[in-house]
Amino acid sequence: MTDLHRLSIRELSEGLKQAQFSSRELAEHYLKRIAHIDPKVKSYVTVTAEQALAEADAADAVLKSGNAHALAGIPLAHKDIFCTQGIKTTAGSKMLDNFISPYDATVVAKAKAAGLVTLGKVNMDEFAMGSTSENSYFGATSNPWALDRVPGGSSGGSAAAVAADLAPIATGTDTGGSIRQPASFCGLTGLKPTYGRVSRFGMIAYASSLDQGGPMARSAEDCAYLMNVIAGHDAKDSTSINKEVDDYVANLNGTAVKGLRIGIPKQYFNVAGLDADVKARVEESLKKLEEMGATLVEIDLNMTEAYVPTYYLIAPAEASSNLSRYDGVRYGYRCENPKDILDLYKRSRSEGFGAEVQRRILIGTYALSAGYYDAYYVKAQKVRRLIQQDFLKAFENVDVIAAPSAPTTAYKIGANLSPTEMYLGDIYTLAVNLAGLPAINAPVGFDQDSLPVGLQLIGNYWSESQLLSIVHQYQQHTDWHTKRAAIAEENA
Repeated sequence: MTDLHRLSIRELSEGLKQAQFSSRELAEHYLKRIAHIDPKVKSYVTVTAEQALAEADAADAVLKSGNAHALAGIPLAHKDIFCTQGIKTTAGSKMLDNFISPYDATVVAKAKAAGLVTLGKVNMDEFAMGSTSENSYFGATSNPWALDRVPGGSSGGSAAAVAADLAPIATGTDTGGSIRQPASFCGLTGLKPTYGRVSRFGMIAYASSLDQGGPMARSAEDCAYLMNVIAGHDAKDSTSINKEVDDYVANLNGTAVKGLRIGIPKQYFNVAGLDADVKARVEESLKKLEEMGATLVEIDLNMTEAYVPTYYLIAPAEASSNLSRYDGVRYGYRCENPKDILDLYKRSRSEGFGAEVQRRILIGTYALSAGYYDAYYVKAQKVRRLIQQDFLKAFENVDVIAAPSAPTTAYKIGANLSPTEMYLGDIYTLAVNLAGLPAINAPVGFDQDSLPVGLQLIGNYWSESQLLSIVHQYQQHTDWHTKRAAIAEENA
Protein backbone atom coordinates (compact mmCIF):
# COMPACT_ATOMS: atom_id res chain seq x y z
CA MET A 1 0.00 0.00 0.00
CA THR A 2 3.03 2.32 0.17
CA ASP A 3 3.33 2.66 -3.60
CA LEU A 4 -0.26 3.48 -4.64
CA HIS A 5 1.06 6.73 -6.14
CA ARG A 6 3.00 4.67 -8.69
CA LEU A 7 -0.17 3.25 -10.26
CA SER A 8 -1.70 4.59 -13.46
CA ILE A 9 -5.30 5.80 -13.54
CA ARG A 10 -6.35 2.51 -15.16
CA GLU A 11 -4.57 0.51 -12.43
CA LEU A 12 -6.12 2.67 -9.71
CA SER A 13 -9.57 2.22 -11.26
CA GLU A 14 -9.17 -1.56 -11.45
CA GLY A 15 -7.75 -1.74 -7.92
CA LEU A 16 -10.71 0.19 -6.51
CA LYS A 17 -13.25 -1.92 -8.40
CA GLN A 18 -11.61 -5.16 -7.23
CA ALA A 19 -11.49 -3.79 -3.64
CA GLN A 20 -7.69 -4.22 -3.44
CA PHE A 21 -7.78 -0.87 -1.61
CA SER A 22 -10.52 1.63 -0.81
CA SER A 23 -10.93 5.18 -2.01
CA ARG A 24 -10.46 6.33 1.60
CA GLU A 25 -7.13 4.51 1.80
CA LEU A 26 -6.11 6.07 -1.50
CA ALA A 27 -7.10 9.58 -0.36
CA GLU A 28 -5.31 9.10 2.97
CA HIS A 29 -2.20 7.91 1.08
CA TYR A 30 -2.10 11.09 -1.02
CA LEU A 31 -2.93 13.41 1.90
CA LYS A 32 -0.03 11.87 3.85
CA ARG A 33 2.30 12.45 0.87
CA ILE A 34 1.10 16.06 0.57
CA ALA A 35 1.78 16.68 4.29
CA HIS A 36 5.27 15.18 4.00
CA ILE A 37 6.49 16.35 0.58
CA ASP A 38 4.56 19.49 -0.36
CA PRO A 39 6.31 21.80 2.14
CA LYS A 40 9.36 21.40 -0.16
CA VAL A 41 7.42 21.72 -3.45
CA LYS A 42 4.69 24.20 -2.39
CA SER A 43 2.23 23.08 -5.06
CA TYR A 44 -0.97 23.32 -2.97
CA VAL A 45 -2.64 26.58 -1.93
CA THR A 46 -5.50 24.79 -0.14
CA VAL A 47 -5.64 21.13 0.95
CA THR A 48 -9.22 19.92 1.42
CA ALA A 49 -8.52 16.91 3.64
CA GLU A 50 -11.94 16.66 5.32
CA GLN A 51 -13.83 17.04 2.05
CA ALA A 52 -11.53 14.54 0.32
CA LEU A 53 -12.19 11.86 2.94
CA ALA A 54 -15.96 12.49 2.83
CA GLU A 55 -15.92 12.26 -0.98
CA ALA A 56 -13.79 9.09 -0.77
CA ASP A 57 -16.29 7.47 1.62
CA ALA A 58 -19.13 8.37 -0.77
CA ALA A 59 -17.14 6.89 -3.68
CA ASP A 60 -16.54 3.68 -1.71
CA ALA A 61 -20.29 3.30 -1.20
CA VAL A 62 -20.92 3.74 -4.95
CA LEU A 63 -18.07 1.34 -5.80
CA LYS A 64 -19.70 -1.34 -3.61
CA SER A 65 -22.93 -0.96 -5.59
CA GLY A 66 -21.12 -1.91 -8.80
CA ASN A 67 -22.45 1.10 -10.77
CA ALA A 68 -19.44 3.35 -10.37
CA HIS A 69 -17.86 5.56 -13.05
CA ALA A 70 -14.39 4.46 -14.20
CA LEU A 71 -12.83 7.32 -12.19
CA ALA A 72 -14.94 6.97 -9.03
CA GLY A 73 -12.76 7.23 -5.94
CA ILE A 74 -9.65 8.52 -7.74
CA PRO A 75 -8.09 11.70 -6.30
CA LEU A 76 -7.29 14.81 -8.32
CA ALA A 77 -6.07 18.37 -7.79
CA HIS A 78 -7.77 21.41 -9.30
CA LYS A 79 -5.90 24.46 -10.54
CA ASP A 80 -6.96 27.30 -8.26
CA ILE A 81 -8.65 29.07 -11.18
CA PHE A 82 -11.70 26.76 -11.12
CA CYS A 83 -14.48 27.86 -8.79
CA THR A 84 -15.14 25.31 -6.06
CA GLN A 85 -18.23 25.68 -3.90
CA GLY A 86 -17.39 26.36 -0.27
CA ILE A 87 -13.63 26.28 -0.92
CA LYS A 88 -11.35 29.27 -1.38
CA THR A 89 -10.73 30.08 -5.05
CA THR A 90 -7.88 32.58 -5.38
CA ALA A 91 -6.52 32.49 -8.96
CA GLY A 92 -3.16 32.95 -7.20
CA SER A 93 -4.04 36.56 -6.31
CA LYS A 94 -4.29 38.69 -3.19
CA MET A 95 -7.38 40.10 -4.92
CA LEU A 96 -9.25 36.81 -4.30
CA ASP A 97 -7.48 35.63 -1.17
CA ASN A 98 -10.78 35.82 0.76
CA PHE A 99 -13.10 34.57 -2.02
CA ILE A 100 -15.15 31.47 -1.22
CA SER A 101 -16.98 30.47 -4.39
CA PRO A 102 -20.77 29.98 -4.03
CA TYR A 103 -20.83 27.47 -6.92
CA ASP A 104 -18.75 24.86 -8.77
CA ALA A 105 -17.19 25.39 -12.19
CA THR A 106 -18.59 22.94 -14.75
CA VAL A 107 -15.26 21.08 -14.85
CA VAL A 108 -15.40 20.67 -11.05
CA ALA A 109 -19.08 19.65 -11.11
CA LYS A 110 -18.38 17.02 -13.80
CA ALA A 111 -15.45 15.64 -11.80
CA LYS A 112 -17.64 15.41 -8.68
CA ALA A 113 -20.44 13.71 -10.63
CA ALA A 114 -17.96 11.06 -11.82
CA GLY A 115 -16.94 10.42 -8.19
CA LEU A 116 -13.46 11.93 -8.36
CA VAL A 117 -12.04 13.02 -5.00
CA THR A 118 -10.75 16.61 -4.67
CA LEU A 119 -7.47 16.72 -2.72
CA GLY A 120 -7.26 20.52 -2.94
CA LYS A 121 -6.46 23.57 -5.06
CA VAL A 122 -3.01 24.06 -6.53
CA ASN A 123 -0.85 27.12 -7.10
CA MET A 124 -0.59 29.16 -10.31
CA ASP A 125 0.65 32.44 -11.73
CA GLU A 126 -1.73 35.19 -10.66
CA PHE A 127 -4.83 35.18 -12.91
CA ALA A 128 -2.90 32.73 -15.15
CA MET A 129 -0.50 35.49 -16.23
CA GLY A 130 3.00 34.07 -16.29
CA SER A 131 5.22 31.18 -17.32
CA THR A 132 6.95 30.30 -14.03
CA SER A 133 4.34 30.20 -11.22
CA GLU A 134 6.47 32.80 -9.45
CA ASN A 135 3.78 35.46 -10.01
CA SER A 136 1.59 33.96 -7.28
CA TYR A 137 0.56 35.88 -4.18
CA PHE A 138 1.24 32.62 -2.29
CA GLY A 139 4.88 32.38 -3.37
CA ALA A 140 6.73 30.30 -5.94
CA THR A 141 6.17 26.59 -6.52
CA SER A 142 9.28 24.43 -7.09
CA ASN A 143 9.91 21.99 -9.91
CA PRO A 144 10.06 18.47 -8.40
CA TRP A 145 12.98 17.60 -10.72
CA ALA A 146 15.10 20.42 -9.23
CA LEU A 147 13.71 22.44 -6.34
CA ASP A 148 15.69 25.52 -7.37
CA ARG A 149 13.86 25.56 -10.75
CA VAL A 150 10.40 26.76 -11.72
CA PRO A 151 7.71 24.22 -12.69
CA GLY A 152 6.54 26.48 -15.54
CA GLY A 153 3.27 28.35 -15.63
CA SER A 154 0.63 29.30 -15.27
CA SER A 155 -0.48 25.74 -14.34
CA GLY A 156 2.75 25.17 -12.42
CA GLY A 157 1.06 23.91 -9.26
CA SER A 158 -0.87 21.32 -11.27
CA ALA A 159 2.33 20.14 -12.98
CA ALA A 160 4.38 20.06 -9.77
CA ALA A 161 1.66 18.18 -7.84
CA VAL A 162 1.49 15.41 -10.46
CA ALA A 163 5.28 15.27 -11.00
CA ALA A 164 5.88 14.91 -7.23
CA ASP A 165 3.11 12.26 -7.01
CA LEU A 166 0.97 14.49 -4.80
CA ALA A 167 -2.01 13.85 -7.10
CA PRO A 168 -2.41 11.28 -9.90
CA ILE A 169 -4.08 13.80 -12.24
CA ALA A 170 -4.81 17.51 -12.21
CA THR A 171 -6.82 20.09 -14.11
CA GLY A 172 -5.01 22.93 -15.80
CA THR A 173 -5.86 25.83 -18.09
CA ASP A 174 -4.05 27.00 -21.19
CA THR A 175 -4.32 30.57 -22.52
CA GLY A 176 -0.96 30.69 -24.31
CA GLY A 177 0.78 27.47 -23.29
CA SER A 178 -0.11 27.19 -19.60
CA ILE A 179 -0.75 23.42 -19.74
CA ARG A 180 1.88 22.43 -22.32
CA GLN A 181 4.86 24.44 -21.03
CA PRO A 182 4.63 23.30 -17.37
CA ALA A 183 3.99 19.74 -18.58
CA SER A 184 7.21 20.08 -20.60
CA PHE A 185 9.17 21.52 -17.65
CA CYS A 186 7.92 18.78 -15.28
CA GLY A 187 8.11 15.73 -17.58
CA LEU A 188 4.34 15.21 -17.93
CA THR A 189 1.70 14.76 -20.60
CA GLY A 190 -0.64 17.75 -20.90
CA LEU A 191 -3.43 18.37 -23.40
CA LYS A 192 -4.78 21.75 -24.49
CA PRO A 193 -8.11 20.89 -26.19
CA THR A 194 -9.75 22.68 -29.11
CA TYR A 195 -11.28 25.99 -28.02
CA GLY A 196 -14.88 25.24 -26.97
CA ARG A 197 -14.29 21.55 -26.18
CA VAL A 198 -14.12 21.98 -22.37
CA SER A 199 -16.50 24.38 -20.59
CA ARG A 200 -15.10 27.66 -19.30
CA PHE A 201 -18.06 28.23 -16.95
CA GLY A 202 -16.68 28.90 -13.48
CA MET A 203 -13.11 29.17 -14.74
CA ILE A 204 -11.87 32.62 -13.72
CA ALA A 205 -11.33 34.50 -16.97
CA TYR A 206 -8.00 35.84 -18.17
CA ALA A 207 -8.48 36.15 -21.95
CA SER A 208 -11.85 34.70 -22.87
CA SER A 209 -11.18 33.96 -26.56
CA LEU A 210 -7.98 32.06 -25.67
CA ASP A 211 -8.62 30.28 -22.32
CA GLN A 212 -9.21 26.53 -22.38
CA GLY A 213 -9.19 23.90 -19.61
CA GLY A 214 -7.53 20.51 -19.96
CA PRO A 215 -5.93 17.52 -18.22
CA MET A 216 -2.39 17.09 -16.88
CA ALA A 217 -1.07 13.64 -15.97
CA ARG A 218 1.88 11.31 -16.43
CA SER A 219 0.63 9.62 -19.60
CA ALA A 220 -1.68 10.16 -22.56
CA GLU A 221 -3.83 7.32 -21.23
CA ASP A 222 -4.29 9.10 -17.88
CA CYS A 223 -5.16 12.35 -19.71
CA ALA A 224 -7.71 10.47 -21.83
CA TYR A 225 -9.52 9.27 -18.69
CA LEU A 226 -9.90 12.83 -17.39
CA MET A 227 -10.89 14.15 -20.84
CA ASN A 228 -13.74 11.62 -20.87
CA VAL A 229 -15.09 13.41 -17.78
CA ILE A 230 -14.51 17.10 -18.52
CA ALA A 231 -15.11 17.38 -22.30
CA GLY A 232 -18.50 18.21 -23.76
CA HIS A 233 -21.06 20.90 -24.43
CA ASP A 234 -22.21 23.19 -21.63
CA ALA A 235 -25.19 25.51 -22.09
CA LYS A 236 -23.73 27.78 -19.37
CA ASP A 237 -20.75 28.63 -21.60
CA SER A 238 -21.71 30.50 -24.77
CA THR A 239 -18.42 29.51 -26.43
CA SER A 240 -18.88 25.79 -25.70
CA ILE A 241 -19.39 23.78 -28.91
CA ASN A 242 -22.30 21.34 -29.15
CA LYS A 243 -20.37 18.54 -30.83
CA GLU A 244 -20.28 14.84 -30.07
CA VAL A 245 -17.49 13.85 -27.68
CA ASP A 246 -15.21 10.92 -28.45
CA ASP A 247 -14.47 8.13 -26.01
CA TYR A 248 -10.85 9.17 -25.64
CA VAL A 249 -9.84 6.02 -23.74
CA ALA A 250 -11.42 3.65 -26.27
CA ASN A 251 -9.68 5.54 -29.10
CA LEU A 252 -6.16 5.38 -27.62
CA ASN A 253 -5.05 3.01 -30.37
CA GLY A 254 -7.40 4.48 -32.95
CA THR A 255 -4.85 6.47 -34.98
CA ALA A 256 -2.32 4.54 -37.02
CA VAL A 257 1.16 6.03 -36.62
CA LYS A 258 2.16 4.10 -39.75
CA GLY A 259 1.49 6.46 -42.64
CA LEU A 260 0.93 9.47 -40.35
CA ARG A 261 2.26 12.67 -41.91
CA ILE A 262 3.98 14.89 -39.33
CA GLY A 263 4.69 18.48 -40.36
CA ILE A 264 8.06 19.91 -39.30
CA PRO A 265 7.97 23.74 -39.54
CA LYS A 266 11.50 24.79 -40.50
CA GLN A 267 10.95 28.22 -38.88
CA TYR A 268 10.39 26.52 -35.47
CA PHE A 269 13.74 24.75 -35.50
CA ASN A 270 15.71 27.87 -36.44
CA VAL A 271 14.49 30.06 -33.54
CA ALA A 272 17.44 31.93 -32.01
CA GLY A 273 16.71 30.94 -28.40
CA LEU A 274 16.17 27.20 -29.04
CA ASP A 275 18.39 25.23 -26.62
CA ALA A 276 20.60 22.62 -28.30
CA ASP A 277 19.57 19.83 -25.88
CA VAL A 278 15.87 20.61 -26.37
CA LYS A 279 16.31 20.53 -30.15
CA ALA A 280 18.23 17.23 -29.98
CA ARG A 281 15.64 15.48 -27.74
CA VAL A 282 12.74 16.67 -29.91
CA GLU A 283 14.50 15.49 -33.07
CA GLU A 284 15.20 12.10 -31.43
CA SER A 285 11.49 11.73 -30.57
CA LEU A 286 10.54 12.54 -34.17
CA LYS A 287 13.06 9.92 -35.38
CA LYS A 288 11.33 7.41 -33.07
CA LEU A 289 7.93 8.27 -34.56
CA GLU A 290 9.51 7.86 -38.00
CA GLU A 291 10.74 4.39 -36.98
CA MET A 292 7.13 3.63 -35.93
CA GLY A 293 5.99 4.38 -39.47
CA ALA A 294 5.30 8.13 -39.54
CA THR A 295 6.52 10.33 -42.39
CA LEU A 296 8.21 13.65 -41.56
CA VAL A 297 7.27 16.46 -43.96
CA GLU A 298 9.04 19.84 -43.91
CA ILE A 299 6.47 22.67 -43.94
CA ASP A 300 6.43 26.46 -43.82
CA LEU A 301 4.63 28.42 -41.11
CA ASN A 302 5.33 31.92 -42.33
CA MET A 303 3.59 33.86 -39.54
CA THR A 304 5.94 32.71 -36.76
CA GLU A 305 7.37 36.18 -36.05
CA ALA A 306 3.82 37.54 -35.52
CA TYR A 307 2.88 35.11 -32.71
CA VAL A 308 4.29 36.98 -29.71
CA PRO A 309 3.24 40.55 -30.63
CA THR A 310 -0.25 39.42 -31.71
CA TYR A 311 -0.83 37.44 -28.53
CA TYR A 312 0.51 40.20 -26.27
CA LEU A 313 -1.98 42.66 -27.74
CA ILE A 314 -5.07 40.43 -27.73
CA ALA A 315 -4.58 38.67 -24.37
CA PRO A 316 -3.90 41.84 -22.31
CA ALA A 317 -6.80 43.65 -24.05
CA GLU A 318 -9.18 40.89 -22.97
CA ALA A 319 -7.57 40.78 -19.52
CA SER A 320 -8.05 44.51 -18.96
CA SER A 321 -11.75 44.05 -19.75
CA ASN A 322 -12.21 40.85 -17.70
CA LEU A 323 -10.34 42.14 -14.66
CA SER A 324 -12.27 45.43 -14.49
CA ARG A 325 -14.81 43.57 -12.31
CA TYR A 326 -12.31 43.51 -9.42
CA ASP A 327 -13.07 46.96 -8.09
CA GLY A 328 -13.27 46.45 -4.32
CA VAL A 329 -17.07 46.81 -4.34
CA ARG A 330 -18.76 43.43 -4.65
CA TYR A 331 -16.22 40.76 -3.68
CA GLY A 332 -12.50 40.21 -3.39
CA TYR A 333 -9.89 42.47 -1.83
CA ARG A 334 -11.01 45.91 -0.62
CA CYS A 335 -8.61 48.62 0.57
CA GLU A 336 -9.00 50.00 4.09
CA ASN A 337 -10.70 53.34 4.79
CA PRO A 338 -11.11 54.66 1.23
CA LYS A 339 -11.64 58.45 1.04
CA ASP A 340 -14.09 58.20 -1.87
CA ILE A 341 -15.13 55.84 -4.68
CA LEU A 342 -12.11 56.72 -6.84
CA ASP A 343 -9.74 56.03 -3.96
CA LEU A 344 -11.55 52.72 -3.37
CA TYR A 345 -11.02 51.63 -6.99
CA LYS A 346 -7.42 52.82 -7.24
CA ARG A 347 -6.13 51.41 -3.98
CA SER A 348 -8.10 48.14 -4.10
CA ARG A 349 -6.68 47.40 -7.55
CA SER A 350 -3.12 48.61 -6.96
CA GLU A 351 -2.91 46.74 -3.63
CA GLY A 352 -4.81 43.65 -4.81
CA PHE A 353 -3.06 42.96 -8.13
CA GLY A 354 0.59 41.92 -8.53
CA ALA A 355 3.09 43.59 -10.87
CA GLU A 356 2.62 41.29 -13.89
CA VAL A 357 -1.17 41.56 -13.76
CA GLN A 358 -0.94 45.35 -13.51
CA ARG A 359 1.48 45.40 -16.46
CA ARG A 360 -0.90 43.41 -18.65
CA ILE A 361 -3.94 45.47 -17.64
CA LEU A 362 -2.06 48.64 -18.61
CA ILE A 363 -0.94 47.18 -21.97
CA GLY A 364 -4.48 46.01 -22.68
CA THR A 365 -6.13 49.26 -21.67
CA TYR A 366 -3.69 51.16 -23.91
CA ALA A 367 -4.42 48.85 -26.88
CA LEU A 368 -8.16 49.37 -26.44
CA SER A 369 -8.04 53.13 -25.88
CA ALA A 370 -9.47 55.64 -28.35
CA GLY A 371 -6.94 56.46 -31.02
CA TYR A 372 -5.04 53.18 -30.63
CA TYR A 373 -7.85 50.60 -30.92
CA ASP A 374 -7.68 50.36 -34.73
CA ALA A 375 -3.90 50.59 -34.89
CA TYR A 376 -3.30 47.82 -32.33
CA TYR A 377 -6.24 45.66 -31.25
CA VAL A 378 -8.08 45.53 -34.61
CA LYS A 379 -4.83 44.91 -36.49
CA ALA A 380 -3.90 42.12 -34.06
CA GLN A 381 -7.26 40.43 -34.70
CA LYS A 382 -6.60 40.56 -38.46
CA VAL A 383 -3.15 39.05 -38.00
CA ARG A 384 -4.72 36.40 -35.76
CA ARG A 385 -6.85 35.29 -38.72
CA LEU A 386 -3.72 35.07 -40.90
CA ILE A 387 -2.04 32.86 -38.26
CA GLN A 388 -5.08 30.57 -38.26
CA GLN A 389 -5.06 30.38 -42.08
CA ASP A 390 -1.33 29.57 -42.01
CA PHE A 391 -2.07 26.47 -39.90
CA LEU A 392 -5.11 25.41 -41.94
CA LYS A 393 -3.01 25.58 -45.12
CA ALA A 394 -0.39 23.35 -43.47
CA PHE A 395 -3.06 20.82 -42.43
CA GLU A 396 -3.98 20.33 -46.10
CA ASN A 397 -0.71 18.36 -46.44
CA VAL A 398 -0.02 16.95 -42.96
CA ASP A 399 -1.99 15.27 -40.15
CA VAL A 400 -0.23 16.90 -37.19
CA ILE A 401 2.51 19.49 -36.69
CA ALA A 402 5.50 18.87 -34.39
CA ALA A 403 7.43 21.46 -32.41
CA PRO A 404 9.23 21.86 -29.09
CA SER A 405 6.81 22.87 -26.32
CA ALA A 406 9.33 25.41 -25.02
CA PRO A 407 12.70 26.65 -26.34
CA THR A 408 14.47 25.78 -23.06
CA THR A 409 14.09 23.57 -20.01
CA ALA A 410 12.99 24.96 -16.63
CA TYR A 411 14.41 28.32 -15.55
CA LYS A 412 16.04 28.93 -12.17
CA ILE A 413 13.68 30.37 -9.55
CA GLY A 414 14.49 34.07 -9.23
CA ALA A 415 16.18 34.20 -12.65
CA ASN A 416 14.39 37.54 -13.08
CA LEU A 417 14.01 37.29 -16.83
CA SER A 418 12.77 40.51 -18.39
CA PRO A 419 9.10 40.53 -19.49
CA THR A 420 10.31 40.34 -23.12
CA GLU A 421 12.52 37.28 -22.44
CA MET A 422 9.63 35.63 -20.57
CA TYR A 423 7.14 36.34 -23.36
CA LEU A 424 9.55 35.00 -26.03
CA GLY A 425 9.69 31.72 -24.07
CA ASP A 426 6.08 31.16 -25.20
CA ILE A 427 6.90 31.31 -28.91
CA TYR A 428 5.96 27.67 -29.61
CA THR A 429 2.67 27.65 -27.71
CA LEU A 430 0.91 30.99 -28.30
CA ALA A 431 -0.23 30.40 -31.90
CA VAL A 432 -2.25 27.31 -30.92
CA ASN A 433 -4.44 29.47 -28.67
CA LEU A 434 -4.71 32.27 -31.23
CA ALA A 435 -5.96 29.71 -33.79
CA GLY A 436 -8.08 27.75 -31.26
CA LEU A 437 -6.35 24.46 -32.13
CA PRO A 438 -5.69 21.44 -29.87
CA ALA A 439 -2.11 20.52 -28.89
CA ILE A 440 -0.40 18.10 -26.55
CA ASN A 441 2.95 17.92 -24.73
CA ALA A 442 4.74 14.60 -24.34
CA PRO A 443 7.94 14.05 -22.31
CA VAL A 444 10.79 12.98 -24.61
CA GLY A 445 13.95 12.98 -22.50
CA PHE A 446 16.25 15.23 -20.48
CA ASP A 447 18.87 17.90 -20.99
CA GLN A 448 22.42 17.77 -19.59
CA ASP A 449 21.12 19.08 -16.23
CA SER A 450 18.63 16.16 -16.02
CA LEU A 451 15.67 18.50 -16.61
CA PRO A 452 12.72 17.24 -18.69
CA VAL A 453 12.23 18.16 -22.36
CA GLY A 454 8.84 18.13 -24.09
CA LEU A 455 7.62 17.50 -27.64
CA GLN A 456 4.51 19.38 -28.75
CA LEU A 457 2.12 17.92 -31.31
CA ILE A 458 -0.46 20.32 -32.77
CA GLY A 459 -3.61 18.92 -34.36
CA ASN A 460 -6.41 20.22 -36.54
CA TYR A 461 -9.73 21.16 -34.90
CA TRP A 462 -11.37 18.42 -32.76
CA SER A 463 -8.41 16.04 -33.14
CA GLU A 464 -7.87 15.44 -29.39
CA SER A 465 -8.38 11.68 -29.88
CA GLN A 466 -5.74 11.61 -32.59
CA LEU A 467 -3.20 13.53 -30.47
CA LEU A 468 -3.79 11.33 -27.41
CA SER A 469 -3.54 8.21 -29.57
CA ILE A 470 -0.23 9.23 -31.20
CA VAL A 471 1.34 10.07 -27.84
CA HIS A 472 -0.08 6.90 -26.23
CA GLN A 473 1.53 4.74 -28.92
CA TYR A 474 4.80 6.68 -28.63
CA GLN A 475 4.63 5.98 -24.87
CA GLN A 476 4.24 2.24 -25.56
CA HIS A 477 7.64 2.39 -27.29
CA THR A 478 9.44 4.69 -24.81
CA ASP A 479 9.57 5.09 -21.04
CA TRP A 480 10.15 8.84 -20.59
CA HIS A 481 6.66 9.28 -19.09
CA THR A 482 7.47 6.69 -16.39
CA LYS A 483 10.57 8.51 -15.10
CA ARG A 484 10.17 10.03 -11.67
CA ALA A 485 11.93 12.86 -9.87
CA ALA A 486 13.86 11.87 -6.73
CA ILE A 487 11.37 13.70 -4.50
CA ALA A 488 8.52 11.62 -5.95
CA GLU A 489 10.36 8.47 -4.84
CA GLU A 490 10.18 9.56 -1.20
CA ASN A 491 7.71 7.69 0.99
CA ALA A 492 5.54 9.66 3.38
